[in-house]
Amino acid sequence: MCRTQEIKLSSHSTALNHEASAMANTKLGPVLKDELDIVIPTIRNLDFLEMWRPFFQPYHLIIVQDGDPSKTIRVPDGFDYELYNRMDIDRILGPKASCISFKDSACRCFGYLISKKKYIFTIDDDCFVAKDPSGKEINALEQHIKNVLTPSTPFFFNTLYDPFREGADFVRGYPFTLREGVPTAVSHGLWLNIPDYDAPTQLVKPLERNTRYVNAVLTVPKGTLFPMCGMNLAFNRELIGPAMYFGLMGNGQPIGRYDDMWAGWCMKVICDHLGFGVKTGLPYIWHSKASNPFTNLKKEYKGIYWQEQIIPFFQTVTLPKHCDTVQKCYIELSKLVRENLSSVDEYFVKLADAMLTWIEAWNELNP
Repeated sequence: MCRTQEIKLSSHSTALNHEASAMANTKLGPVLKDELDIVIPTIRNLDFLEMWRPFFQPYHLIIVQDGDPSKTIRVPDGFDYELYNRMDIDRILGPKASCISFKDSACRCFGYLISKKKYIFTIDDDCFVAKDPSGKEINALEQHIKNVLTPSTPFFFNTLYDPFREGADFVRGYPFTLREGVPTAVSHGLWLNIPDYDAPTQLVKPLERNTRYVNAVLTVPKGTLFPMCGMNLAFNRELIGPAMYFGLMGNGQPIGRYDDMWAGWCMKVICDHLGFGVKTGLPYIWHSKASNPFTNLKKEYKGIYWQEQIIPFFQTVTLPKHCDTVQKCYIELSKLVRENLSSVDEYFVKLADAMLTWIEAWNELNP
């Protein structure tokens, strides 16, 4: 066997053996049972968990209650969970609670902050179990775990998408020196039924539904941004957790529904700088209901306008070499946000301050 073949087989088999050994553990118990928290933001009873019971029940849930803290949220019996409302957030974080959004799904990042697990899976309470084209129910959590346990390939695109999936490999011409891949920081899942559209697109396509199931996972290339949706998302908290701040949104802020976008842009810039990977594609969930497009437009309209300046900023931003941790990267990014986006709106000065407060809170709770 030639040397190049040895490199190819050894690098690919290492990753596949890692995945195979992890998934084989399902015979002994759920994969990552003691290493993963499920974070759910909500304002309502969590009856949707009944559908997810076969997949979620072995795992610990962190429920972040938005809105009125005096309202009782019902959680189905049999789940292991912690529930935090606004009073809990204020009690735990004190003055630093100002960085956690209120009346916006961005409150979910409080769950990331207090978790002590290596991995996080977050899902919205209007997301149900989807079915693949054969009619089989999709275990979204299992697919996310497969994604984060296998490497990403951000430096060179593989035309068979994820080479670490069963039945795939690196194609001819793929550099052998890059076949080891890099650690996967984020797994971004998709949705059937209600698409994740902005308000203007909702208004012109009110009846559109996503019925297209694409059986693919791919690495988002280095230097490429993408619109990250927070409703079906997993990440390696130890690798990228401090960058998964969903910003200041909702109550008292001039913008909403851009919390996951903001986190996605910051996260991707930092992943590119530190050499981590991001995967998108499978798994799918069933997004059950469309939010009101007119309400959404009120929340989004400044973001729709501002993003034409925000995105070029993230496309060109460069982090210095001394930023060798996620926290250092995020602190530097907050400075650059203040310097470059404050001219767009004063809100970005406030957001930059909140980014620093978030890191301070992260370091206190995660020494």
